[in-house]
Amino acid sequence: MGHRSRRRNRFKEKKEFNPRFILGTLFLICVVLIFVSYRYKEMFTPARQFVNNTITPMQSGIKTVGKYISDKFRIFSDIKELQKENDKLKAQIDELKNENMILTQEKYELNWYRELYDLDAKYSEYPKVAATIISREPNSYCNVFIIDKGTDNGIAKDMNVIAGSGLVGIVTDVGKNWAKVRSVIDDDTSISGMFLKTSDTCIVSGNLELLDKGYINVSMINLKAEVYDNYEVVTSYISDKYLPGILIGYVSNIGIDAGQMSKEAYLTPVVDFQHLEAVLVITRLRDQLDNLDEVISHDN
Repeated sequence: MGHRSRRRNRFKEKKEFNPRFILGTLFLICVVLIFVSYRYKEMFTPARQFVNNTITPMQSGIKTVGKYISDKFRIFSDIKELQKENDKLKAQIDELKNENMILTQEKYELNWYRELYDLDAKYSEYPKVAATIISREPNSYCNVFIIDKGTDNGIAKDMNVIAGSGLVGIVTDVGKNWAKVRSVIDDDTSISGMFLKTSDTCIVSGNLELLDKGYINVSMINLKAEVYDNYEVVTSYISDKYLPGILIGYVSNIGIDAGQMSKEAYLTPVVDFQHLEAVLVITRLRDQLDNLDEVISHDN
Protein backbone atom coordinates (compact mmCIF):
# COMPACT_ATOMS: atom_id res chain seq x y z
CA MET A 1 0.00 0.00 0.00
CA GLY A 2 2.78 2.42 0.84
CA HIS A 3 4.49 1.65 -2.48
CA ARG A 4 1.33 2.54 -4.46
CA SER A 5 0.89 5.81 -2.56
CA ARG A 6 4.44 6.87 -3.36
CA ARG A 7 3.82 6.15 -7.09
CA ARG A 8 0.68 8.36 -7.11
CA ASN A 9 2.54 11.25 -5.49
CA ARG A 10 5.35 11.02 -8.06
CA PHE A 11 2.74 11.02 -10.87
CA LYS A 12 1.14 14.23 -9.46
CA GLU A 13 4.56 15.85 -9.22
CA LYS A 14 5.20 15.00 -12.89
CA LYS A 15 1.84 16.56 -13.97
CA GLU A 16 2.64 19.92 -12.34
CA PHE A 17 4.36 22.26 -14.89
CA ASN A 18 6.25 25.42 -14.23
CA PRO A 19 4.34 28.53 -15.59
CA ARG A 20 7.56 29.99 -16.92
CA PHE A 21 8.09 26.86 -18.96
CA ILE A 22 4.61 27.11 -20.48
CA LEU A 23 5.07 30.80 -21.33
CA GLY A 24 8.44 30.20 -22.89
CA THR A 25 7.07 27.33 -24.98
CA LEU A 26 4.19 29.41 -26.32
CA PHE A 27 6.52 32.27 -27.15
CA LEU A 28 8.80 29.95 -29.05
CA ILE A 29 5.86 28.48 -31.01
CA CYS A 30 4.71 31.98 -31.99
CA VAL A 31 8.18 32.94 -33.19
CA VAL A 32 8.41 29.74 -35.24
CA LEU A 33 4.97 30.32 -36.81
CA ILE A 34 5.83 33.92 -37.69
CA PHE A 35 9.05 32.84 -39.32
CA VAL A 36 7.49 29.97 -41.22
CA SER A 37 4.54 32.07 -42.45
CA TYR A 38 6.92 34.77 -43.66
CA ARG A 39 9.44 32.37 -45.17
CA TYR A 40 6.94 30.09 -46.81
CA LYS A 41 4.03 32.49 -47.38
CA GLU A 42 3.21 30.84 -50.73
CA MET A 43 2.47 27.63 -48.92
CA PHE A 44 -0.02 29.41 -46.61
CA THR A 45 -1.82 31.31 -49.40
CA PRO A 46 -4.59 28.68 -49.79
CA ALA A 47 -5.11 28.68 -46.04
CA ARG A 48 -5.32 32.48 -45.99
CA GLN A 49 -7.75 32.48 -48.90
CA PHE A 50 -9.88 29.87 -47.15
CA VAL A 51 -9.91 31.92 -43.99
CA ASN A 52 -10.69 35.11 -45.93
CA ASN A 53 -13.48 33.41 -47.90
CA THR A 54 -14.94 32.06 -44.70
CA ILE A 55 -14.46 34.99 -42.34
CA THR A 56 -15.20 37.93 -44.70
CA PRO A 57 -18.86 36.98 -45.36
CA MET A 58 -19.28 36.42 -41.65
CA GLN A 59 -17.81 39.85 -40.95
CA SER A 60 -20.11 41.40 -43.57
CA GLY A 61 -23.13 39.66 -42.05
CA ILE A 62 -22.13 40.67 -38.56
CA LYS A 63 -21.63 44.25 -39.78
CA THR A 64 -25.08 44.23 -41.44
CA VAL A 65 -26.74 42.79 -38.36
CA GLY A 66 -24.90 45.30 -36.18
CA LYS A 67 -26.00 48.18 -38.42
CA TYR A 68 -29.61 46.94 -38.34
CA ILE A 69 -29.55 46.67 -34.55
CA SER A 70 -27.89 50.09 -34.28
CA ASP A 71 -30.53 51.63 -36.55
CA LYS A 72 -33.31 50.08 -34.49
CA PHE A 73 -31.81 51.41 -31.29
CA ARG A 74 -31.46 54.85 -32.89
CA ILE A 75 -35.09 54.77 -34.09
CA PHE A 76 -36.21 53.66 -30.64
CA SER A 77 -34.20 56.47 -29.10
CA ASP A 78 -35.70 58.96 -31.57
CA ILE A 79 -39.21 57.73 -30.72
CA LYS A 80 -38.55 58.21 -27.03
CA GLU A 81 -37.29 61.74 -27.71
CA LEU A 82 -40.35 62.48 -29.86
CA GLN A 83 -42.61 61.18 -27.11
CA LYS A 84 -40.88 63.45 -24.62
CA GLU A 85 -41.27 66.42 -26.98
CA ASN A 86 -44.91 65.48 -27.57
CA ASP A 87 -45.56 65.35 -23.83
CA LYS A 88 -43.94 68.77 -23.44
CA LEU A 89 -46.05 70.20 -26.27
CA LYS A 90 -49.22 68.71 -24.74
CA ALA A 91 -48.36 70.28 -21.40
CA GLN A 92 -47.74 73.64 -23.11
CA ILE A 93 -51.06 73.37 -24.98
CA ASP A 94 -52.91 72.59 -21.73
CA GLU A 95 -51.22 75.55 -20.08
CA LEU A 96 -52.17 77.84 -22.98
CA LYS A 97 -55.77 76.57 -22.83
CA ASN A 98 -55.91 77.35 -19.12
CA GLU A 99 -54.43 80.80 -19.70
CA ASN A 100 -56.94 81.41 -22.51
CA MET A 101 -59.83 80.35 -20.25
CA ILE A 102 -58.57 82.70 -17.54
CA LEU A 103 -58.24 85.57 -20.02
CA THR A 104 -61.74 84.88 -21.38
CA GLN A 105 -63.17 84.80 -17.87
CA GLU A 106 -61.36 88.04 -17.03
CA LYS A 107 -62.77 89.60 -20.21
CA TYR A 108 -66.30 88.64 -19.19
CA GLU A 109 -65.72 89.91 -15.67
CA LEU A 110 -64.35 93.17 -17.08
CA ASN A 111 -67.53 93.57 -19.13
CA TRP A 112 -69.65 92.88 -16.03
CA TYR A 113 -67.76 95.44 -13.98
CA ARG A 114 -67.93 98.00 -16.81
CA GLU A 115 -71.71 97.55 -17.00
CA LEU A 116 -72.01 97.83 -13.23
CA TYR A 117 -69.86 100.94 -13.26
CA ASP A 118 -72.05 102.57 -15.91
CA LEU A 119 -75.17 101.56 -14.00
CA ASP A 120 -73.74 102.94 -10.78
CA ALA A 121 -73.21 106.27 -12.51
CA LYS A 122 -76.75 106.19 -13.91
CA TYR A 123 -78.27 105.81 -10.45
CA SER A 124 -75.58 107.75 -8.64
CA GLU A 125 -77.88 109.11 -5.90
CA TYR A 126 -78.41 105.64 -4.47
CA PRO A 127 -75.77 103.84 -2.36
CA LYS A 128 -74.97 100.37 -3.70
CA VAL A 129 -73.11 97.15 -2.95
CA ALA A 130 -71.70 94.94 -5.72
CA ALA A 131 -72.35 91.22 -5.38
CA THR A 132 -71.74 88.00 -7.30
CA ILE A 133 -74.31 85.28 -7.93
CA ILE A 134 -73.24 82.08 -6.18
CA SER A 135 -76.34 79.90 -6.64
CA ARG A 136 -79.44 79.85 -8.83
CA GLU A 137 -82.55 77.85 -9.61
CA PRO A 138 -81.94 74.73 -11.76
CA ASN A 139 -82.96 76.34 -15.07
CA SER A 140 -81.31 78.49 -17.70
CA TYR A 141 -82.60 81.78 -16.25
CA CYS A 142 -81.83 83.71 -13.06
CA ASN A 143 -85.43 83.95 -11.86
CA VAL A 144 -84.41 83.22 -8.24
CA PHE A 145 -80.78 83.27 -7.11
CA ILE A 146 -78.39 83.73 -4.18
CA ILE A 147 -75.69 86.42 -3.97
CA ASP A 148 -72.56 86.50 -1.82
CA LYS A 149 -73.44 89.60 0.25
CA GLY A 150 -75.78 89.95 3.25
CA THR A 151 -76.51 91.88 6.42
CA ASP A 152 -72.79 92.27 7.13
CA ASN A 153 -72.67 94.38 3.95
CA GLY A 154 -75.75 96.45 4.78
CA ILE A 155 -78.22 94.43 2.68
CA ALA A 156 -81.81 94.05 3.91
CA LYS A 157 -85.03 92.49 2.68
CA ASP A 158 -86.93 94.42 -0.05
CA MET A 159 -83.82 96.19 -1.35
CA ASN A 160 -83.78 96.63 -5.14
CA VAL A 161 -81.23 94.80 -7.29
CA ILE A 162 -79.97 96.14 -10.63
CA ALA A 163 -77.58 95.03 -13.37
CA GLY A 164 -76.98 95.52 -17.09
CA SER A 165 -79.19 98.50 -17.95
CA GLY A 166 -81.84 98.31 -15.28
CA LEU A 167 -83.90 96.36 -12.78
CA VAL A 168 -83.07 92.75 -11.89
CA GLY A 169 -85.41 92.18 -8.95
CA ILE A 170 -85.75 92.49 -5.20
CA VAL A 171 -84.17 90.90 -2.11
CA THR A 172 -86.64 88.45 -0.51
CA ASP A 173 -84.46 86.88 2.20
CA VAL A 174 -81.09 87.69 3.73
CA GLY A 175 -78.42 86.23 5.99
CA LYS A 176 -75.10 87.50 7.34
CA ASN A 177 -73.15 86.83 4.14
CA TRP A 178 -75.83 85.94 1.58
CA ALA A 179 -79.10 87.20 0.19
CA LYS A 180 -81.87 85.69 -1.93
CA VAL A 181 -83.15 87.65 -4.91
CA ARG A 182 -86.39 87.17 -6.86
CA SER A 183 -86.08 88.64 -10.35
CA VAL A 184 -88.66 90.47 -12.46
CA ILE A 185 -89.02 87.41 -14.74
CA ASP A 186 -90.17 85.08 -11.94
CA ASP A 187 -93.80 83.91 -12.10
CA ASP A 188 -94.46 85.33 -8.61
CA THR A 189 -93.24 88.83 -9.49
CA SER A 190 -95.67 91.73 -9.98
CA ILE A 191 -94.35 95.28 -10.29
CA SER A 192 -96.12 98.61 -10.58
CA GLY A 193 -94.64 100.07 -13.75
CA MET A 194 -94.92 103.29 -15.69
CA PHE A 195 -94.36 104.37 -19.28
CA LEU A 196 -91.50 106.82 -19.05
CA LYS A 197 -92.72 108.95 -21.96
CA THR A 198 -96.39 109.29 -20.95
CA SER A 199 -96.42 108.42 -17.21
CA ASP A 200 -99.25 105.94 -17.85
CA THR A 201 -99.11 103.14 -15.30
CA CYS A 202 -99.17 99.38 -15.85
CA ILE A 203 -98.42 96.08 -14.14
CA VAL A 204 -95.32 94.10 -15.13
CA SER A 205 -95.60 90.38 -14.38
CA GLY A 206 -93.00 87.65 -14.68
CA ASN A 207 -93.65 84.73 -17.04
CA LEU A 208 -90.95 82.09 -17.41
CA GLU A 209 -92.79 80.28 -20.20
CA LEU A 210 -93.13 83.47 -22.22
CA LEU A 211 -89.49 84.33 -21.51
CA ASP A 212 -88.37 81.61 -23.91
CA LYS A 213 -89.52 84.05 -26.60
CA GLY A 214 -87.74 86.92 -24.85
CA TYR A 215 -90.80 88.51 -23.18
CA ILE A 216 -92.69 88.93 -19.92
CA ASN A 217 -96.21 90.34 -19.45
CA VAL A 218 -97.47 93.91 -19.22
CA SER A 219 -101.11 94.46 -18.29
CA MET A 220 -103.57 97.01 -16.88
CA ILE A 221 -102.62 99.72 -19.41
CA ASN A 222 -105.27 102.42 -19.67
CA LEU A 223 -107.35 102.06 -22.83
CA LYS A 224 -106.81 105.74 -23.61
CA ALA A 225 -103.04 105.57 -23.06
CA GLU A 226 -101.16 106.57 -26.22
CA VAL A 227 -98.31 104.11 -25.91
CA TYR A 228 -96.48 102.35 -28.73
CA ASP A 229 -93.92 99.64 -29.37
CA ASN A 230 -90.42 100.23 -27.96
CA TYR A 231 -91.65 102.64 -25.28
CA GLU A 232 -89.64 102.38 -22.06
CA VAL A 233 -91.27 101.00 -18.92
CA VAL A 234 -89.77 101.96 -15.54
CA THR A 235 -90.75 101.36 -11.93
CA SER A 236 -93.55 103.74 -10.95
CA TYR A 237 -93.85 106.34 -8.20
CA ILE A 238 -96.66 104.41 -6.51
CA SER A 239 -94.74 101.18 -6.00
CA ASP A 240 -94.44 100.33 -2.32
CA LYS A 241 -91.20 98.31 -2.63
CA TYR A 242 -89.48 99.32 -5.85
CA LEU A 243 -87.58 102.59 -6.12
CA PRO A 244 -89.01 104.83 -8.86
CA GLY A 245 -87.59 105.36 -12.30
CA ILE A 246 -85.56 102.16 -12.67
CA LEU A 247 -85.75 100.86 -16.25
CA ILE A 248 -87.44 97.45 -16.61
CA GLY A 249 -87.70 97.02 -20.35
CA TYR A 250 -89.37 97.91 -23.65
CA VAL A 251 -92.96 97.11 -24.71
CA SER A 252 -94.19 95.50 -27.92
CA ASN A 253 -97.31 93.77 -29.29
CA ILE A 254 -99.68 96.21 -27.60
CA GLY A 255 -103.34 95.20 -27.83
CA ILE A 256 -106.71 95.09 -26.02
CA ASP A 257 -107.04 92.41 -23.33
CA ALA A 258 -109.77 89.75 -23.34
CA GLY A 259 -112.02 91.74 -21.00
CA GLN A 260 -111.93 94.82 -23.26
CA MET A 261 -111.21 96.89 -20.14
CA SER A 262 -107.52 97.71 -20.66
CA LYS A 263 -104.57 97.21 -22.92
CA GLU A 264 -101.89 94.54 -22.57
CA ALA A 265 -98.49 94.03 -24.11
CA TYR A 266 -95.25 92.13 -24.03
CA LEU A 267 -92.13 93.52 -22.39
CA THR A 268 -88.54 92.72 -23.29
CA PRO A 269 -86.38 93.01 -20.12
CA VAL A 270 -83.22 95.09 -20.39
CA VAL A 271 -81.30 92.56 -18.27
CA ASP A 272 -79.89 89.40 -19.83
CA PHE A 273 -81.13 86.92 -17.23
CA GLN A 274 -79.60 83.96 -19.04
CA HIS A 275 -76.02 85.23 -18.57
CA LEU A 276 -76.34 87.20 -15.34
CA GLU A 277 -73.30 86.84 -13.06
CA ALA A 278 -72.91 90.05 -11.02
CA VAL A 279 -75.36 92.65 -9.66
CA LEU A 280 -75.61 95.87 -7.69
CA VAL A 281 -77.83 95.99 -4.61
CA ILE A 282 -79.23 99.45 -3.82
CA THR A 283 -78.85 99.68 -0.05
CA ARG A 284 -81.79 102.03 0.38
CA LEU A 285 -85.38 100.95 0.85
CA ARG A 286 -88.38 102.51 -0.83
CA ASP A 287 -89.87 103.70 2.46
CA GLN A 288 -86.61 105.44 3.35
CA LEU A 289 -87.24 108.11 0.72
CA ASP A 290 -88.27 111.28 2.56
CA ASN A 291 -91.19 112.26 0.36
CA LEU A 292 -92.54 112.31 -3.14
CA ASP A 293 -90.59 115.47 -3.98
CA GLU A 294 -87.35 113.52 -3.46
CA VAL A 295 -88.63 110.77 -5.75
CA ILE A 296 -89.52 113.22 -8.50
CA SER A 297 -86.23 115.07 -8.03
CA HIS A 298 -84.28 111.82 -8.42
CA ASP A 299 -86.20 110.84 -11.55
CA ASN A 300 -85.59 114.20 -13.16
